[in-house]
Amino acid sequence: MTSFVILLTQSPFNGQAFQSALRFASSSVAMGHCIDHIFLYQDAVLAASDAIDLPADEPDASRLLAQFCLQHQIPLLFCSTAAEKRGLSLQSEQLRPGYQLAGLAEHAMRLANHRLVQL
Repeated sequence: MTSFVILLTQSPFNGQAFQSALRFASSSVAMGHCIDHIFLYQDAVLAASDAIDLPADEPDASRLLAQFCLQHQIPLLFCSTAAEKRGLSLQSEQLRPGYQLAGLAEHAMRLANHRLVQL
């Protein structure tokens, strides 16, 4: 069994990073592998904001990823410094369910003995 850490850096509104992370995590769990945590850095931290209001016809990959992580008890962490730089409120009532505030140092310390997958 392999243990993975997934690092996302791209905005949830640009590209396919969140969809790819969900597919990778889902496949890995189905194959018996472990996802230690998923870490959002740079523009990916925008996914943690509860102010996201997408049109009804657009899939909300960041919400789907959070639901998956809650279901499988996978920590979904986002960088507090990157969030502050992008104007996100760090108040828990303004964050999406499932997203947890963390620091880059915590992510780095948790990398030991895991394979890093960056999407």
